[in-house]
Amino acid sequence: QVQLVESGGGLVQAGGTLRLSCAASAGSISSYAMGWFRQPPGKEREFVGAISWGRRTLYADSVRDRLTISRDTNTVYLQMDRLEPEDTAVYYCAARLSGSIGVHHFEYEYWGQGTQVTVSS
Repeated sequence: QVQLVESGGGLVQAGGTLRLSCAASAGSISSYAMGWFRQPPGKEREFVGAISWGRRTLYADSVRDRLTISRDTNTVYLQMDRLEPEDTAVYYCAARLSGSIGVHHFEYEYWGQGTQVTVSS
């Protein structure tokens, strides 16, 4: 059983930077693909990006030039630069046992509780 804990969210002005972390508090994620999703207010959860066990990355078109995903042994990071008010959402990390990237939320077996990111204009 994998338990994921996100941290690093908060309130930031437009143009600012945040770095989210997703740590495995129980279990190991080294062989899993890890995804980041977000849920804006009143909207459905959407794919942001993911990293495979081999460190291949894939990003949603809307964030490709501003977000970077990286990982070490048991933590995954989401570096967010030049934040925009439209990035306001609850951000979730998720683990996929197969190790390959998925873009749909149902492809991931384990989820964190989420961390709020609010970008003011």
